[in-house]
Amino acid sequence: MGARDTIRTAVRNVVPPAGLTRALAAQAMVYAVGSGLFHAGSAVFFTRALGLSAAQVGLGLSIAAGVSLLGTVPLGGLTDRYGPQRVWLVGLVLDAALFASYPFVGGFAGFLAVVVALAMVDASTGVARQVYSINALPPAERVTAMAYQRSSLNVGFGLGAVISGLVLTVDTIEAYRGMVWFIAAVILVTALFVRRLPRLPQVTRPVEPMSRLAVLRDRPFMVVSLLSGLLTAHGVLYLTVLPLWILTHTDAPKTIIAALVLLNTVLIVALQVRVSRGADTAAGAARASRRGGLLIAVSCLVLPISGLTRGPLTVVVLVAAAMLLILAELIESAGTWGLTATLPPDDQRGAYVGALRLGEQVQYMIAPAGLTALGVTTGGWGWYPLAAIFVLVGLAIVPAVAWTGRTRRLGAARPEFERVTPVP
Repeated sequence: MGARDTIRTAVRNVVPPAGLTRALAAQAMVYAVGSGLFHAGSAVFFTRALGLSAAQVGLGLSIAAGVSLLGTVPLGGLTDRYGPQRVWLVGLVLDAALFASYPFVGGFAGFLAVVVALAMVDASTGVARQVYSINALPPAERVTAMAYQRSSLNVGFGLGAVISGLVLTVDTIEAYRGMVWFIAAVILVTALFVRRLPRLPQVTRPVEPMSRLAVLRDRPFMVVSLLSGLLTAHGVLYLTVLPLWILTHTDAPKTIIAALVLLNTVLIVALQVRVSRGADTAAGAARASRRGGLLIAVSCLVLPISGLTRGPLTVVVLVAAAMLLILAELIESAGTWGLTATLPPDDQRGAYVGALRLGEQVQYMIAPAGLTALGVTTGGWGWYPLAAIFVLVGLAIVPAVAWTGRTRRLGAARPEFERVTPVP
């Protein structure tokens, strides 16, 4: 392959093809500009502009996370009732209104009300966005489209982080208020993108209507949800535990943390689509999830070596461990999308996608404290039981997915559509 063909292939793996896949990627990138800006500047905004203490911010965000956990499944059911595009669009408008209200928040009670409301809205819109992508695209294109969206998200996050740097440099109350109003405007622009997406035909109501929490009785599916959710802990490992390990147990310069975050962003943009191939069936997604889990385990074995080395060799070991984690993230993410696209029944997809996200919410509650305790506070030996845990989870997910294939989904009216054609 010549240089020109190599460049063309690289571009195809980053720039989505024209049509619905590109439209979905474009809205993802626009939305991520606001998300990246807020994630980078929110802590300073809460303390400087709202006058909250760090303890109040942490408590409020923890309560919001708990609300999101409890609401993921029932709020996901709204998508089945009202349609994914409508729920997605209404959720974005509510998101924008809530962000615009931030500068008028007075005290902890007002802050708590906004963050809890945002958590509830995000729980419903997150499901609606995924269900729309699945319903609007043929099975063979769904995982690839989600990969393009993830690649575009990282571009948007990067742009948002750059803008946050400007806001933090100005460092005035007016700048922080302008930041959240700008985010609200970005979300409204995203809503315009979503409104222009093709309308989908109404999905037939299920023959066996079920309550919004009935999906929790689908034991094979909930096992897959838990296992898949635990594997998403690669994000906590990379963004929380790895930096803490570098700071407390290695002689590497602090600047390597920022370099590794940049490396993660660049490789996801460049490789996510290519790595996602083969995860568009339930079996292929299960194998991808297994490979992701095993790669996380290998990274857990490599990383503690950096606590024994010195100088440039420490940096080499850290980069090697980071590369393994990034590859695990790329492959495991594709596996999660494949499971999301193939396992839920088409007429209960909102409830089932919400249930699949439940495992990820559980991971968010236990992983930061648990992985930090084992990986960092033990001095290094805790990385080995962590590796064993990820090996077991990775090996268990393939038979768990096979179990779901032998069990009829609750409320399923018929086999999944081969393709849902958008209404022009």
